[in-house]
Amino acid sequence: MKPEKYRMSFTTGGLFRQESLRIAELYANTNDWNEVYKTVLENNVLQARTTSTTKRNYREISIRLQTLTKNELDLLIDGTAQEQGYLLWLAVCRRYKFIREFAVEVIRERFLTLRYDLNNEDFDAFFNKKAEWHEEVDKITALSRQKMRQVLFKILREADLLTSGKTINAVILTPRFIRTISQTTPEDLLIYPTMESELKGVV
Repeated sequence: MKPEKYRMSFTTGGLFRQESLRIAELYANTNDWNEVYKTVLENNVLQARTTSTTKRNYREISIRLQTLTKNELDLLIDGTAQEQGYLLWLAVCRRYKFIREFAVEVIRERFLTLRYDLNNEDFDAFFNKKAEWHEEVDKITALSRQKMRQVLFKILREADLLTSGKTINAVILTPRFIRTISQTTPEDLLIYPTMESELKGVV
């Protein structure tokens, strides 16, 4: 049986923190993604230079946000800046299984074994391992792989999971954050570099 195909279309943008918050607030007021889309286009909510960029960025942001539950979206709107970054990272990981597995298999594993550096070679080794089993990964050009690595590391920095010097940041999750995520998918807490003791009894 063939493994599930990865979505690999994360070569533009980044975490989209401010843009995601604007869209999440619009959705909270309407509960209608079609209405949100109209408002975004009519008022240039994303402050993009062209309509095509607005449409492209909105599609990416809205698809990510739609992976979050109502309680998670509420926390995204009302949470601290740190909680917001962690929730947007969660949305990225739910959208892209490839990134989720990188978070668990590489970032978290390195953190738990006290190897706090994260380098290009770590991404490349993970990429090559997945390429052995996934044709869609194996077909990606070297240039596209480099772009994916750049965007992923940018997202990690913007979510405050990685320093500019490529050192993994330890994550301390608030009780309400853990409670909100564990209501539906407690295993998603494994995407964060945090100590096992913090997740004891949850995952």
